[in-house]
Amino acid sequence: MSGQTRLILTLHNHQPIGNFDGVFEGAYVDSYAPFLDLLDEYPEIPVVIHNSGSLFEWLVQAHPEYVDRLRTFIARGQVEILGGPFYEPILACLPRRDRIGQIKAYKSFLEQTLGTSVRGMWVPERVWEQSFASDIAEAGIEYTLLDDTHFRNAGLNDDDLHGFYLTENDGRIVKIFAGSERLRYLIPYSHPHEIIQHCGHINERFHNPILVFGDDGEKFGVWPGSKDHVYRDGWLRRFFQTLRENQRWLKVTTMAEAVDHVSPLGRQYLPDASYREMTEWALPAEKQLHYKHQQKSLELLTDWPRIKPFYRAGFWRNFLVKYPESNEMYCRMLDVSRRVEAAESHPAMREEGHLLREARKLLYQAQCNCSYWHGAFGGLYLPHLRNAVYSRLIQADTLLEQFAGRTGNWVQLDADDYNGDARKELRIATDRMVGWLVPSKGGHLYEWDIRTIGVNLLATLNRRFEPYHDRIRDAARSGNVSDNGGGVDPNGAVRFKQPGLEHKLGYDHWPRKSLVDHFLQPGISFETFAGGQGHVGDFAEGVYQSSMRRSARVVEAKQWRDGKLGPYSIKLTKTVRATADNSGTFEIVYELEQLPAGMPIHFGVEFNFAAMPGGASDRYYYDHRGRTLGMLDSHLSLDPMDRIGLVDEWLGVDVALESTISAGMWAMPIQTVSQSESGFELVHQSCAVIPHWEFAAPADGKWSVTLTLSADTSAAQAKQLAEAKAPLRELQPVM
Repeated sequence: MSGQTRLILTLHNHQPIGNFDGVFEGAYVDSYAPFLDLLDEYPEIPVVIHNSGSLFEWLVQAHPEYVDRLRTFIARGQVEILGGPFYEPILACLPRRDRIGQIKAYKSFLEQTLGTSVRGMWVPERVWEQSFASDIAEAGIEYTLLDDTHFRNAGLNDDDLHGFYLTENDGRIVKIFAGSERLRYLIPYSHPHEIIQHCGHINERFHNPILVFGDDGEKFGVWPGSKDHVYRDGWLRRFFQTLRENQRWLKVTTMAEAVDHVSPLGRQYLPDASYREMTEWALPAEKQLHYKHQQKSLELLTDWPRIKPFYRAGFWRNFLVKYPESNEMYCRMLDVSRRVEAAESHPAMREEGHLLREARKLLYQAQCNCSYWHGAFGGLYLPHLRNAVYSRLIQADTLLEQFAGRTGNWVQLDADDYNGDARKELRIATDRMVGWLVPSKGGHLYEWDIRTIGVNLLATLNRRFEPYHDRIRDAARSGNVSDNGGGVDPNGAVRFKQPGLEHKLGYDHWPRKSLVDHFLQPGISFETFAGGQGHVGDFAEGVYQSSMRRSARVVEAKQWRDGKLGPYSIKLTKTVRATADNSGTFEIVYELEQLPAGMPIHFGVEFNFAAMPGGASDRYYYDHRGRTLGMLDSHLSLDPMDRIGLVDEWLGVDVALESTISAGMWAMPIQTVSQSESGFELVHQSCAVIPHWEFAAPADGKWSVTLTLSADTSAAQAKQLAEAKAPLRELQPVM
């Protein structure tokens, strides 16, 4: 052995904005607290810890004793704290101003809360682009940790990675460590002696090398089976004991100590990259399968080790292409970011600065990364995470309207490129709600924000093929699925959180938004439509033209299309009207023209309602008489009616859809099958409601109907008022 090997153990603890409080608490009890408990018994073993800002703010409130313990560990030099962007955003997802702002804000918060200097940072999901170097340096950070994959993609060999490098952008220098993928897979799954043996091989070949482990702290107690393995069965204790026994040549240390006492290996520029698995998930689903198939073929070649560093997958930003719903959140976030930036330079900032400070915090929270992509865990597929993003964006939007001086009842209609497609969308805003229309794609209503409850009722998600769906089908065919929903296939553990998931796999043929226009075969069944069949028109995703009419109290967005109904050319016009006097309602007028006289017509308009899950008795459909029709995960095919409602009592919202001409009503749940850390699961994404009309075309070829869409949140507002008054009652003396 030559010299001393440094080993840096870095834990990244994170819970996203919007995750359930019970999940936070469970992770604390199972992972964060017991790790410190055991670490306290080995004072000679230092670690590096990064807690995301969303988690750390929760810890400050829920478990201040954890924060006190961190201070103790820091004071005796056993813990180094890493910073990073405050609410764990992907840096590539942010404007530069927000990258720097988030990093600075969290650095300041940690230093004030913990009384320590924060010199390094965690890069969320290790998504790297070289321009980030100058932003990180400008935010006051000296060094960070990336994956060895990044360095291999730059042309370095494994033997070149046992230290840290300098990198720069615009002359601003940052030090970068290479986290070991090998150690990520060894810890905590292999025997401690195997890990020591790996470190020993490096020590024998290199002088004073640095080895870096950096991975999720949840591996130590939260991941399935890890609590028993790491704590009950003693893996972590054995690992710490083994490190203690080998401390003569293996120095467990921090990033700060290594930077202060070891020279950099040189200068290096890294290509756009993330950890290997992330780059694979970013590929389109079919390309992902092709990529893995080709990799298996290449691995059979004798020179695969030389090929491997140059065999690369996808690019993180393409999640915004792979999932249009992610792009909708992203573009919505950019719009709020631009408006916050513009408002902060306004002279009124001096008097109303508190509104903008709160708006910026909400913006930063809405940039939390987990909702914007999907890989091994739920991410984008989890409605409560998407809802949390939209909730903060809606609240920030409302604060910006207050800052602009909007009071009372008001209405506004604007046109701009709101979704980044180089075409203009229409934005209808009132004091109670905001809606976005996309003429270039079906004239859909693709976002509907209810300000009073901070909910986007169109935060929907389409059902689409994912590569792991083949694994679900294979497991079901092999019979390796037990009656209780768990199972194992020949390739490893498979867990079904609900039975029969293979029968729930289905894919959407159009966006699950609202104002989706369907011309259908006369007499088709509900089941045929639900299967995506029976269309005879080209309106569902066609390009519409648009115009606007605006006055102080009334606005109208008109969209029209000359399209095909079978072999016939017809015209469809839909006009969305909003008024200041009735600012919680959209009036939607449909006009059909040039219909072939006497021809049977079957026309339907699809609406989707998200954020209102099914499967609970307090979430249900009702008719015009107030009679309950079924829970929100029901499949309904109803005789003609002029009103249908959806209620979510927990959320406190009552959505009503009314028609001037009685319509048959179809309703069905849109449910995705996705993977999470605990297995494959069925997730309710939205309720699709389709009023549809069958009639013979009039002699003049014209037909029209008016729909009214409204959301009543008085129940939620009453609940908020009661909760706001509750603390005051508690302070009253008992007589």
